Amino acid sequence: MQYMLIIALDENGPGPVEGEPGFDEGRQAWTDFTRELMESGVLVSGASLQPTTVATTVRVAAGSATVTDGPFAESKEQLAGYYLVDVADLDAALAWAKKIPLPAGSIEVRPVSMMPDATGTPQVVGADAVGG
Repeated sequence: MQYMLIIALDENGPGPVEGEPGFDEGRQAWTDFTRELMESGVLVSGASLQPTTVATTVRVAAGSATVTDGPFAESKEQLAGYYLVDVADLDAALAWAKKIPLPAGSIEVRPVSMMPDATGTPQVVGADAVGG
């Protein structure tokens, strides 16, 4: 079963930036965690996102799309990145989420429900799949 570990944090919160004491240690903790996911064979994909200051949002209403600079909503926490893991069950996904070296913030764990097949057609996956 695939789960997305959605990482949210306050991008303006305290924490060292590149060149400050503690930054390299923090980056190494993330590198070590990612390598552990890879070596265990559960990592499907993952990425860190650039800050919301470079975000662009497309809003759709009544069939019309409007493009604006900035994040989609004002929030105390911003989407910082994700890991997509393929594990046995929710308990296994939660165990991995608890190991993410996030000093403050939240990790939302959600099962994947549909993914495109080789032709691009959405297919139900995981426990929702027929026979799954």
